[in-house]
Amino acid sequence: MEDISLRHYAHIGDAVWELFVREYTVFKSPNIKLVHNYTTDRVRASYQAELLNSINDELTEIEQDIARRARNASIPVGRRNNQTEYRQSTSFEALIGYWYLNDKTRLEYFFDKFKNLDEFI
Repeated sequence: MEDISLRHYAHIGDAVWELFVREYTVFKSPNIKLVHNYTTDRVRASYQAELLNSINDELTEIEQDIARRARNASIPVGRRNNQTEYRQSTSFEALIGYWYLNDKTRLEYFFDKFKNLDEFI
């Protein structure tokens, strides 16, 4: 594991996830407003929390530990945000960042899995 904090994994994961979603959605419609709406729906904390819940059973012990520690990390949560969803989405982003830096095969596995979900299309 890289010697960086979980917050840094989440920071990288946030960028990687958004780029993945943007790259995927740009080919779904010529209408930029629809592409923007589709993208913002998929990078929202509540959606990321749902995705994390959908893959929980497939995570290795190391990945479960990363997700748990990221979820419990001291992070600022805006008053308007649902704290549980925000913490889950931070866990999701930390996993994405971890995979991006340490296991691109695993990252691609989950990206392919997400693309095949009915609600992702």
